[in-house]
Amino acid sequence: MNHPQKHSASTSSIATLTLGAIGIVYGDIGTSVLYAVKEVFGSGHVPFTHANVYGVLSIVFWTLTVIVSLKYVTLVLRADNEGEGGLIAMLALASQAVKDKPRTRQWLLAVGIFGTSLFYGDGVITPAISVLSAVEGLVVVSPAFQRWVLPLTLLILFALFAVQKRGTGGIGRFFGPITTVWFVAIALLGIYHIAGHPEILEALSPHHAVRFIWLQPGVSFIILGAVVLCVTGGEALYADMGHFGKRPIRLAWFTLVMPCLTLNYFGQGALLLDDPTAVANPFFNMAPAWLQLPLVVLATMATVIASQALISGAFSVTKQVIQLGYLPRLQIKHTSVKDTGQIYLPLVNWGLFVAVVLAVGMFKSSSNLASAYGIAVTLDMLITTVLTFFVIRYRWHYPWLLCVLATGWFFLVDLAFFGSNLLKLFDGGWFPLVIGAAVFTLMMTWKRGRDLLAAKQQAEAIELDAFLAAVFLDPPKRVAGTAVFLSPETGMVPNALLHNLKHNKVLHEQILFVTVRNHPVPWIGLGRRIEITPLGHDCWQVVVHYGFKNDPDLPLALSTIQGRGVALDPMTTSYFLSRDVVVPTTGEGMAPWREKLFAQMHHNAGAAAEFLNLPSNAVIELGSKLEI
Repeated sequence: MNHPQKHSASTSSIATLTLGAIGIVYGDIGTSVLYAVKEVFGSGHVPFTHANVYGVLSIVFWTLTVIVSLKYVTLVLRADNEGEGGLIAMLALASQAVKDKPRTRQWLLAVGIFGTSLFYGDGVITPAISVLSAVEGLVVVSPAFQRWVLPLTLLILFALFAVQKRGTGGIGRFFGPITTVWFVAIALLGIYHIAGHPEILEALSPHHAVRFIWLQPGVSFIILGAVVLCVTGGEALYADMGHFGKRPIRLAWFTLVMPCLTLNYFGQGALLLDDPTAVANPFFNMAPAWLQLPLVVLATMATVIASQALISGAFSVTKQVIQLGYLPRLQIKHTSVKDTGQIYLPLVNWGLFVAVVLAVGMFKSSSNLASAYGIAVTLDMLITTVLTFFVIRYRWHYPWLLCVLATGWFFLVDLAFFGSNLLKLFDGGWFPLVIGAAVFTLMMTWKRGRDLLAAKQQAEAIELDAFLAAVFLDPPKRVAGTAVFLSPETGMVPNALLHNLKHNKVLHEQILFVTVRNHPVPWIGLGRRIEITPLGHDCWQVVVHYGFKNDPDLPLALSTIQGRGVALDPMTTSYFLSRDVVVPTTGEGMAPWREKLFAQMHHNAGAAAEFLNLPSNAVIELGSKLEI
């Protein structure tokens, strides 16, 4: 029996998700038409001939096909971690797959975290180059606008970052329709010029790309650094899988995005065959004079949306990294009551803005920024390919040869693009690498410092069972209510309990020793959230489990243990936390500068009470000093 209503709802849902994916996932790759062809021919490395136009277009088309259509849309999207995608999800899958190989796992974690750090370098360059390249369209309208390009770009970027704290719920619903209009507009511009030179479509044949590479191998290698601009945003496909699902992302790519991009790139090629002087800005020169100003406005809207997706991605990735233990707790604000995924991190937001302003101020044009772009992106692509190998070999258990063949081809392609981009290292490629290296240093210092701190606490810890047995031989006075003591490890006496007993000389009638554990999986449902073990004397050991996409809410989690021997009343529950002060010391551990850095990060970390959503009027913090 058919269920037409159900089918209709399902189709409607897919259509909505596909429209959303067009706006969020493909904004970055959709705006690359603004600068990709311009940078290839503007580099001065490619002599302007009809054969070279065909060859470059063919390379662009087959780059889109191999890297986006085959690698990301076909292969990488299959490697989902409980429906979630992105480098963090892939890293979790790969590290879990080799958990019986500790050295390999450690190496993979370091490589994956470095790849995540590079994301922030990309997060700085993308808004800068996207918005700047759109505003530069004003110069095509009239050269008199030249002096307004930088101020206007900075104003738009400031407005974009300033609005983040309000969330994107209100304007987010317009992202898909606006980006769809953008894709249709660039396709129509392409069709208009292709109609004048339909022979340009011959460049779809790979033999033009092969011929160009065969006759000019050196030039081919050099221009790959500019060609890679056409696949910017490829990683976003995978990172946003959890928001939209595989099917809408694939549908959007094959039915709209890829055809529209191809038509526009080939339209730019047709324009160049007709008018080689249009190479100064082939995209905006495609439009007739009366349409150029509206096109600049539409391009600016599209680039702002592309930048928004990357900023939201930076918030999401930071939250995941915090929960995996590689960054200290930061202030996280939820900007939507309905969608828990919509978050705002003030420190990340304004840190990115300062770096973006620095990039715009230093490089001053999209062409200069194109020199800075590519190294971080291609290195991330390489890392994704390496992690994919470990997932399909050790998690899916595919034959070794098949795994090598499946990922080896993509590895060689990524390596060629990365090698070409390395040539731009001293022209600006160092900029995103410096940002990535700084973030990587912070992440690894925090992780190492936390491990040293845990080892120190473990060495000085008193065993909980023995301690409780001794205390209840001659028990102190017990007062009404429930005390929740947070402890980094199970089976240890929390420092806060020792301080409470020493100063207040009482125990609550119910005591919960709570340890929060974060796992390298995206989600852990409420059904698997809590483990509870009775310790006697109305004391319980509680372990609370979270995935890296879950929103920690300890009172909500503890409310699920009602009726399991614990009578929990939120009005009479107090939360006791240890506020440790880290003191760097000479000797073993980390280098002195890293210990000082860790101590500063620890001091500035957000409050555990806020991170765990504890009621502010029921939290007692007791401090202690710890040397590392």
